[in-house]
Amino acid sequence: MRSSAVVSGVLAVLLLVLVAVGWSPLLSFDRSVAEALHRSALAHPGFTHVNRVLSDWVWDPWTMRALAAVTAVLLWWRQERRAALWVAGTSLLAVGLQQALKSLVGRERPQWTDPVDSARYAAFPSGHAMTAAVTCGLLLWVLAVRWRDGWHGWGTLAGAGAVSVLGVGWTRVYLGVHWPSDVIEGWLLGWCCVAAAVLTYRWSERRRAARTAPGDDTGEAGSSGSRMGETR
Repeated sequence: MRSSAVVSGVLAVLLLVLVAVGWSPLLSFDRSVAEALHRSALAHPGFTHVNRVLSDWVWDPWTMRALAAVTAVLLWWRQERRAALWVAGTSLLAVGLQQALKSLVGRERPQWTDPVDSARYAAFPSGHAMTAAVTCGLLLWVLAVRWRDGWHGWGTLAGAGAVSVLGVGWTRVYLGVHWPSDVIEGWLLGWCCVAAAVLTYRWSERRRAARTAPGDDTGEAGSSGSRMGETR
């Protein structure tokens, strides 16, 4: 987990620099992919409509944030309040990071004479891609550390999460509202946020366990709040 956090963070910073300085090979790649997909979107209106439904409703950032909020509420209700705060806090920090980078980079979205969809605000990074990566990553983490049995079901959920993260990135480029590198940056930053959240949560749980070692009368009282840290 630590290595993936570092790698994703380094790659995200590198991509940010390349976009900021306008590295021509990357911009050419973005343009060629976006143009090819836009031609396909114009030629297949039915498939384009499906992509709009998926992008604007099923995988919309507000849908993802609602899932994260429900997860946090359920964890709080089950007395796992530290985990609830971690899920909510990571989601909010990801939104703040996303908006800060959009403002800092100020990258324009693709412009078409015959658009099939529209979007506001700056392009880099993709908010849809980053929010999906953060939400699905957090939900899968919560399920993974709580499920002792039923791993067949876990595989299905993990597959659904992967499809959602990759799928929403596809829809944003296919609909012509993002460059490919916007989506890749969203994925990298999203995973970096999830990995950092998991690492800091584990660290906090180890610190808490050390303070409530055997023989400490507070150990039993604190057990319910540390369930999320029991499984690595």
